Amino acid sequence: MRDRVALRGLRARGHHGVFDFERREGQDFVVDAVLHLDAAPAAASDDVADTVHYGLLADRLVAIVTGEPVNLIETLAERLAGECLAEPLVERVEVTVHKPSAPIEHEFADVAVTVTRDRGEPRREPGDLGDPRDPADPGERT
Repeated sequence: MRDRVALRGLRARGHHGVFDFERREGQDFVVDAVLHLDAAPAAASDDVADTVHYGLLADRLVAIVTGEPVNLIETLAERLAGECLAEPLVERVEVTVHKPSAPIEHEFADVAVTVTRDRGEPRREPGDLGDPRDPADPGERT
């Protein structure tokens, strides 16, 4: 897909993290979402109904960031990507979650996780590395 809609720098306060103080005090998270879709129908019609309404999508993404806490920004990014793929026109999404106030005892510019997901891509289960060398049957040995 050659067309993209990008929503960058979406900031919301969440209570995600491994440490108790992160969950208690919360911190700002910054989200970038790049949606891959066919923009030609919207360009031809000049109608927002033929594309992704990024204002409404932003509301839903902020609701996820401000909602149920998770330990890892990987998990948060996965949830955000799933919400983006709920848009019928989105074929692929890249979501980056920045954690600018991560609890690191050194000076740093940013901590971020980026996930890329495609429509119809099977979801991985926790612990599944998706290694093609893994046998189909756990009892099978090669």
